[in-house]
Amino acid sequence: MQIIRIGDGSGHLHSAASVGAKAANLIRMAAIGLPVPPGFVLPIKLCAAVIRGDARAAQHLHDGLRDGIAYLEHATGKTFGDRRQPLLVSVRSGAERSMPGMLDTVLDVGCTADAVHGLIRATGRPRLAWDCRRRFLESYAETVLGIDPGPFAQLLAGMKTAEAAASDRDFDSAAIEELAHHEQLLIEEHEDGFAEDAMSHLEAAARAVYRSWMSERAKTYRRLENLEHLAGTAVTVQAMVFGNAGLTSGAGVAFSRDPSTGAPEPMIDMVLEGQGEDVVSGRRPPDGPAMIARALPRLSGELGAVLRLLEREFGDVQDVEFTVEDGKLYVLQTRAAKRTPRAALRIAADFVREGLIAPAEALRRIEDIDLDALTETRLAGDGAAVLSGTGASGGVAVGRAAFTAEAAARLAASGEPVILLRPETSTADVAGFATAAGIVSAAGARTAHAALVARQLGKPCVVGCGGLVIDEAAACARLGDTALAEGDWIAIDGDTGGIYPGRRDIVVRRPEAELAEVERWRAAVRAGSVHAPSV
Repeated sequence: MQIIRIGDGSGHLHSAASVGAKAANLIRMAAIGLPVPPGFVLPIKLCAAVIRGDARAAQHLHDGLRDGIAYLEHATGKTFGDRRQPLLVSVRSGAERSMPGMLDTVLDVGCTADAVHGLIRATGRPRLAWDCRRRFLESYAETVLGIDPGPFAQLLAGMKTAEAAASDRDFDSAAIEELAHHEQLLIEEHEDGFAEDAMSHLEAAARAVYRSWMSERAKTYRRLENLEHLAGTAVTVQAMVFGNAGLTSGAGVAFSRDPSTGAPEPMIDMVLEGQGEDVVSGRRPPDGPAMIARALPRLSGELGAVLRLLEREFGDVQDVEFTVEDGKLYVLQTRAAKRTPRAALRIAADFVREGLIAPAEALRRIEDIDLDALTETRLAGDGAAVLSGTGASGGVAVGRAAFTAEAAARLAASGEPVILLRPETSTADVAGFATAAGIVSAAGARTAHAALVARQLGKPCVVGCGGLVIDEAAACARLGDTALAEGDWIAIDGDTGGIYPGRRDIVVRRPEAELAEVERWRAAVRAGSVHAPSV
């Protein structure tokens, strides 16, 4: 089996149907000169065969990984698992159509005990080396070995207490080294003879990514989005770049326009001294714009130029994952942004005005939206919110409180709307998202995977509600000083981030200006007077 290389300078493009949308877009970005880390792809056609245990597919997987690593070693000048100049890689999924957060990822693969010493030797940064090690152990244990993440979370919490630290970001290298040591012991309790072999870790990670195609959350998402015809996922392996390298490093997600409202301004969330999963999982709150500007004063301009280029290259609003290592920007992914129906309408109108697409294409992009039912909503009445978070998906919703996906389904079966409140916006709750009229989380950010799914489903979503404390066992919560029991009525505003107790009326209005513009497009297309613009 011949692997597909990313960033080899060949200029050859590949279809999303063969290498997945993620890799196809990475190859395209590298071809137009954007800073994309080198990588390679194991194709979608291997997915089903690997999952069913086909021996020939297993050999193709093994050989493809070895050939790919040889290419990356040549491209980077590093050696996989080495004690002097170690190469670390990410192992990521990529179906033909984007499935944000539904498939698995393993980062920092190759960070063996030897590689930790190699990273320290090569970079002079023991904190970076041990942070990569503990991140690898956590990711590998949960994703590949299937170990319950709970005990790892307890180890992390214990270390925070011991170090009097607000988060793992405050740990020094000695604390992270100790944490990694305890995590390795935890793995060895479950996995007798845990081997320190980078290639065996890589192969196991690739198999786990392929297997994640059949996870319950992935199957549920495909059913909800009518994607059950898709054949599987590809596996994309790339050289790691380190957002956790220091004070001028970080990882983030950027939308070229606001995917909730459609406003023509970038929406950017970033975590300094972090890796990509910190942002997209919603585990760590993003840093403020002022802090980012102090650490990386050129980033806003560089990222803005990248976003504009990608909009013109792909002809659509883009959702971009990026990492900055020691001040250098790398682009790790781009895809068409998931958006609310009202954002889709505004974006289509703006793209036509800007000459990026023709009216006929704009009509095609909104053909799945029920324009007769499209409204803009707000809550009626006065009164301050009892709690505020960050609006992640616009609109308002009123419903009965539920604290688990199962409770949301049970309450919704009575025919009344439900608001799902969770500690984190986890994509494992995708079935609950589909049932709920609105979604609230204590942690998370606007750009987390689960917020993307909420927007795609057209559900109002509020994240980052620091005053929300949920007790699932007792089926109750506190919104700041206000008690909330399962089944109590609440209202949420996905634009302002406000949460209000009790049942409130919803005021509805139609976006008449945009709808009138749609009618003008239709008339022009019928008259045959509209042609695609030159870009």
